[in-house]
Amino acid sequence: MRQYLRGAMTAGVWAFLALAVSPGGAQNAPAYRAPRMADGHPNLNGIWQAMNTANWDVRGHAAAMGRVVALGSEDAMPPGLGVIDGDDIPYLPAAEAQRKKNYDARLKDDPEVKCYLPGVPRATYMPYPFQIVQSTKTVMFSYEYAGAVRVINMDKPTKSPADSWMGWSNGKWEGDTLVIDVTGFNDSTWFDRVGDYHSDSLHVVERYTPRSADTLNYEATIEDPKVFSKPWKISMPLYRHVEKNAQLLEFKCVEFVEELLYGPLRKHPRNDNP
Repeated sequence: MRQYLRGAMTAGVWAFLALAVSPGGAQNAPAYRAPRMADGHPNLNGIWQAMNTANWDVRGHAAAMGRVVALGSEDAMPPGLGVIDGDDIPYLPAAEAQRKKNYDARLKDDPEVKCYLPGVPRATYMPYPFQIVQSTKTVMFSYEYAGAVRVINMDKPTKSPADSWMGWSNGKWEGDTLVIDVTGFNDSTWFDRVGDYHSDSLHVVERYTPRSADTLNYEATIEDPKVFSKPWKISMPLYRHVEKNAQLLEFKCVEFVEELLYGPLRKHPRNDNP
């Protein structure tokens, strides 16, 4: 009897494996097809968020002490697997030296500390949600952090009139993938909290591809000949907020940093003691 049961179980396992790799099996299931807009393109409307620790460090990293020792575990760096293909950034030698200086001064020099606009691609993987609002001629990205906004031109590509924090975005569709070409950056944003940075020659090509009803695959190819020896790429899933009444809330952080930025300029120092 035992031999019979063992034989039946073995046959069942092999039957399952054969189904999985057969032409009609799970590995050959049709690719996900997202709901369509009136123009036939995928509907990306929704509130999305990355669930990783790339904002702390885009490379793979262990847990570590934070920037403010007195805050203990509240400011500690959570561990993360990293989002870079190959887990390395190809810095030029002089640029790598500057990155190390940035790290040493990260508490005062990280643009996030000062509530500056986060730039691209950092806005995508900060620990805040963002919303995609899509029409046939434009796609708008609205970010909870600092009230940042990007409007993606989906018509004939145009050139940036001036450098800016969030760059200048021209978009197009490649099949089901929204491809956004971003140029016109200033040199004042970082990629993460450990000092990874770029110059005003930054060029980012983003790709948003639906992978299921509530997930997108995000890729960004990063190029900057003043800082990097070759282009490099990050990728990650983005998750749709599906909770009831999901919405962006207000996080306009400027008021939180006024004392940090301008307090030392006060003619008479403020006395916070009662």
